Amino acid sequence: MTTAAATTANPVLRVAPAAPAEAAAYFRASLAFHADVSDVAAALASGGDPGFVVVDSRSTESWDQGHIPGAVHLPTALIPEQAGQLLDKSVPVVTYCWGPGCNGATRAALALAELGYQVKEMLGGFEYWAREGFEYETWQRRENIPVDPLTAPAGADNCGC
Repeated sequence: MTTAAATTANPVLRVAPAAPAEAAAYFRASLAFHADVSDVAAALASGGDPGFVVVDSRSTESWDQGHIPGAVHLPTALIPEQAGQLLDKSVPVVTYCWGPGCNGATRAALALAELGYQVKEMLGGFEYWAREGFEYETWQRRENIPVDPLTAPAGADNCGC
């Protein structure tokens, strides 16, 4: 079988990988738009001003069920009318919603960017915040669940990536 035939039959290589320079530009841009849950947690835990504010774009019922300590509650639908009262345009914003199966944080990031805010989306959302064992607040108390070993190494400060 020729290399061309093998590439055509292989679903991963059916579309050839981008040239290295194009791939580098894409991944560099991706990092400008996204933040990792563990990086957000580390920045918030480091003490002092992390240099950004975290925005939970979910409903009040979702917020009450659990949210990142210190986050600002600003449901996506309310961003146009309330962002100016709750956020400073000189401070970058990190948005989150439920998790990877939800694009609410993306919609919130878009709405904030259109209003002139510097914004990143937190990959994994609240789901991965909780699954990685980070503390969260409910309307009653602070809590956390044990680390899910499929999302983060148990007993380690970070994943090493």
